[in-house]
Amino acid sequence: NCELKFDGLAINLRYERGVLVQAATRGDGETGEDVTQNVRTIHCIPLHLNGCTIDVLEVRGEVYMSRKDFERYNERQRAQGLPTLVNPRNGAAGSIRQLDPALAARRPLSFFAYGLGEARGWRSPATHSAVLDALAAMGVPVSGERAVVRGAEGLVEFHRRIAARRDSLPFDIDGVVYKVNSLALQAQLGFVTREPRWA
Repeated sequence: NCELKFDGLAINLRYERGVLVQAATRGDGETGEDVTQNVRTIHCIPLHLNGCTIDVLEVRGEVYMSRKDFERYNERQRAQGLPTLVNPRNGAAGSIRQLDPALAARRPLSFFAYGLGEARGWRSPATHSAVLDALAAMGVPVSGERAVVRGAEGLVEFHRRIAARRDSLPFDIDGVVYKVNSLALQAQLGFVTREPRWA
């Protein structure tokens, strides 16, 4: 499974029976900051998942600021003689981490899911790509810039395609990510400390 590596702030959304109950930064992988109030102001993040009664579903993803929203925000700030943001990544991270939800609400933030944390009471699909499709069906934003490919040539071709379009993408990326699509194989491969062997 080939995906983009979004340049923003990693966030964990915890849904219980389809209702968003907590949002936290990924922190050191164990503990993160609770940023629920600020994340609730991001319009594209659903507070209720469509048709979802799963006991616990943790959605992992990235909060980011699109290039167009970044430019528009800075234009508005300049017109009012207010401070501008340095880049979209700092804009996203600073908005989520600062203390005033009203200020976060004025910053135009977006979100893409790229995986799962804890899932309790759900027989998840067999593949990572099907998990992303299922999340999209529940109303969670998932990037369309992804592909399931076979072999090294498929990986190289995805990279080539994204590299050619990188500057015209509506958001900044750090590169691409390749993930083993089978969740059973992911479980078998496991992790080295916090780093997955399957990505």
